[in-house]
Amino acid sequence: MSELFDEVDEEVRREQLKRLWDKYSILIIGVALLIIAAVGGWRGYQYFEAKKAAAAGEAFNKAIELSEQGKHTEAEAAFADLAAKAPRGYRSLARFRAAAEEASRDPKAAAKMFDEIAADGSVGAELQALARIRAGGLLVDSAGYPEMKQRLEADTAPGATFRHSARELLALSAWRANDSAATRQWLDMIALDGDTPPGLRSRAQALQALLPPVAKS
Repeated sequence: MSELFDEVDEEVRREQLKRLWDKYSILIIGVALLIIAAVGGWRGYQYFEAKKAAAAGEAFNKAIELSEQGKHTEAEAAFADLAAKAPRGYRSLARFRAAAEEASRDPKAAAKMFDEIAADGSVGAELQALARIRAGGLLVDSAGYPEMKQRLEADTAPGATFRHSARELLALSAWRANDSAATRQWLDMIALDGDTPPGLRSRAQALQALLPPVAKS
């Protein structure tokens, strides 16, 4: 008797499944096709992105080769092309390298290129800070101390990624402006920071030795 009931239940389930399939088969097939299309589209996107990244990497290496061969104009053009067309990571690197190539010919123009990177929030805070430091390094011999301070003071704060370089540049700028008090301010920050790199600490000590003695009260 139990076998008869089992057969009846099985028949009922088959009938229910058949009715469900007849009612929703088009929807089920449509959803399945959408999933297949989405997976295929994602795989295709990944493939083309990987292909673009590989092409950008090859172009970036060729631009570096041009730079190493002393062909700076051609290298800058190649980096500029990458900065306009490459995927985001290579785009940012190319912008830095293009500015570096320009620096060998026109430091002020290169500083402007670094300033443009520093103003671009899409590159990320650390690259923006690095661009400010690179621009400051190019301008330290020509810009006045007030301008340098305006550019770099925020990057001297404790914990700032490039605080050591920012402090050194401001110390040099203040020294060039014959502002001994400001020079000592930045040199003291360098000396008191336990994470200051040894080489930078040595340079700061050498600059400290060039300052006039502090007047005794």
